[in-house]
Amino acid sequence: MLTTSLLAITSLLSFMMLLIVGSLLRSRVAGVREWSLANVAVLVALPLFALRGVVPDFLSIPVANLTLSGGLLLYFAGCARFLGRRPHWPALGASLGVLTAAILFFYYGIDNPQLRVVIVSAYHAIWLLAVSVLILRHVPPRRQRYNYWLTAAMAAAFSVAHIVRGAIFGWTPAPGPEVFAPTLFNTIMLIIGTIVMPAMTMGAVLMIHDAMLATAEEAANRDYLTGALSRKHFDLLARQEMVRAVARGWPLSIVVIDLDHFKSINDTHGHAGGDTVLREFVKLVRDSLREGDVFGRLGGEEFAVLLPGTDTAGAIRIAERLRTQASRHLVAGPFGVCHYTLSGGVATWVERESLEALCMRADRALYAAKISGRNLVLSDVLPSDETASEAG
Repeated sequence: MLTTSLLAITSLLSFMMLLIVGSLLRSRVAGVREWSLANVAVLVALPLFALRGVVPDFLSIPVANLTLSGGLLLYFAGCARFLGRRPHWPALGASLGVLTAAILFFYYGIDNPQLRVVIVSAYHAIWLLAVSVLILRHVPPRRQRYNYWLTAAMAAAFSVAHIVRGAIFGWTPAPGPEVFAPTLFNTIMLIIGTIVMPAMTMGAVLMIHDAMLATAEEAANRDYLTGALSRKHFDLLARQEMVRAVARGWPLSIVVIDLDHFKSINDTHGHAGGDTVLREFVKLVRDSLREGDVFGRLGGEEFAVLLPGTDTAGAIRIAERLRTQASRHLVAGPFGVCHYTLSGGVATWVERESLEALCMRADRALYAAKISGRNLVLSDVLPSDETASEAG
């Protein structure tokens, strides 16, 4: 009676988890489909376990165990896809095939329930540990790690529980007069075994929630057309870099970039051509910058690059490299082939200077480059620097 009640409660939990995960199928988050199917497998397996003695043993023993194990493999595959890894379906299928052969052998060949428990426990322990290792090795960067660590910890804990169950069944006489007698040990192991999938699915839901939040934040922080940082997020990161520059005592420079004669590009190639030029330019810059550099769109055809740990000379070199690459960059599309150039203004931050003042100086250098003929990079010089140069 207790066993049936536990299995019924767990089936209800799995059904609820299925509804929750299933509602996220439209989110297009990788892995959701596999996690949903994993809960379907559990919903098939648990009633078969509960109906032992009512339905044929073939259904309540081999079929139920293999269906539950298949659900675990589907959960692993969902984690792999969610984390951007290949599930390796042939390997998963082969492992389930080996388990099938072992269960059938110790059911039809040698009817040994105790060894079946050991084999199934070992199988679940291995794959739960694999889930834990997979998650810990591939936590996405710049994410809240709590959800991933919690899910991995649950998988590892359930793996240990299966190891204990398999060890006790394998190395000592089966507890109670029968292998599945309603002893305290069997009840505890049953509870642990039945809550694995609902608990792991809750972990999956937490990871999905984190991924969806990250996607929403990314969309809010990015310019919808080019994918460069929005001006608001660029300003936020720039202020953070200023604090970091003071703490570490390193220079910080900015390059403000404007695409030359962009109105003519729109007039000649249409707005679709102009949009393509902007997107291709952003891609060129992203491929050229270093990790840690901050690149955003200020508006229209104006962009900015913040360069941590870079002085004026270094910033000019980077800006010149971008200018040279842009001047050689041909953008092709249905509108034809477009050639463009850029002008840049460089300024290096001084402590206690506001971001607005820094950008104003870079804008001043950009304006000087544009009135000097464009396709040019110039740097702003602080009045104090000019005075020092004259005194020298």
